[in-house]
Amino acid sequence: AANAGPFSIVAGAVEVEPMPGYVDLITRASTVMFGALRDCSACGLELSKRTLLDNAYITWTEIVLFFFCAFLWTQIRRGLTECLFKPLAQWCRLLPKDAAKMPESAWKLVFYTMSWSYSTYLLFFTSYNFFHNPPSVFYDWKSGMSVPTDIAIAYLIQGSFYGHSIYATVYMDAWRKDSAVMVVHHVITLALIGFSYAFRYHNIGILVLFLHDINDIQLEFTKLNVYLKSRGGGYYLLNDVLSNMGSVSFSITWFWFRLYWFPLKVLYATCVSSIQTVPNIPFYFFFNALLLALLLMNIYWFLFIVVFVVKVLKMKEVNDVREYEEEDGNGTKTAAGLLKEPQAESHGDDDDAGHHNSAQG
Repeated sequence: AANAGPFSIVAGAVEVEPMPGYVDLITRASTVMFGALRDCSACGLELSKRTLLDNAYITWTEIVLFFFCAFLWTQIRRGLTECLFKPLAQWCRLLPKDAAKMPESAWKLVFYTMSWSYSTYLLFFTSYNFFHNPPSVFYDWKSGMSVPTDIAIAYLIQGSFYGHSIYATVYMDAWRKDSAVMVVHHVITLALIGFSYAFRYHNIGILVLFLHDINDIQLEFTKLNVYLKSRGGGYYLLNDVLSNMGSVSFSITWFWFRLYWFPLKVLYATCVSSIQTVPNIPFYFFFNALLLALLLMNIYWFLFIVVFVVKVLKMKEVNDVREYEEEDGNGTKTAAGLLKEPQAESHGDDDDAGHHNSAQG
């Protein structure tokens, strides 16, 4: 072939191109994308509509399953919160504000541990080679190709969970400084999951989910230990040590998985390898725009992590810098709860928990 793309055939074996560096990613991705944009003389709304109709494959059964499972996640969370997490918080004699937040973290820890374990199984204990050879996600791609059952299960689990999470962020979770960004993140993630499934980009989707879910495990694990280190009027060194270890691990893996592997494995594959392997790949710009938006949000949250690390080094205390300060100690409020509060309510110049942006001490 005149253009072997991101790999070449040597003595009957596939020689994988080494993972690029940041400079190589930026230069090659920009060159390929600008070239694709220049060559796309017919790009526009009409072409997008025709491409959508010709290449999107999703059934009404799959849509119904998505909504059913999203509703099911909400009910499972409510059941676990009332029957397990709240009684556990009371049994541990957590402080009121920690007892209010503990069920959210416990629920997310359970889900993300399960989902990331399944993604790890798919990538490292099956025949899929997407992690070690990211360009392979586009090998043999065909419009309307069948989705393997094991990957389809992962998509149903993750897609329905993010559908549930949009609702949960507004009506169930504590409202934080980045909650609006979190809603945008959930919408973008759900769009990526839904469209990547419909256009059969499911292989790259599994890799994206694997690279992101591990940080949520570490975040919720750390927060639970922060809540547990001061309970029943006592101080527990083990939970303090675990919270510090979790915060260090979280900070390192956030950079490694989301700001190193994600752009150099996923974005390189989608920006460069995809169009070399499938020259007329549908919605090339749309999907890469969503993935770039996801990268920008990862960078945004990394700034919180930097503030968090500086705060820990100065104060020797692990707390979630995204949360609003609360003076009354009566727990947390959801977005819906904040909107219902009288706007004229005031407790002094520095005591408005719904409007100021100082970090929790």
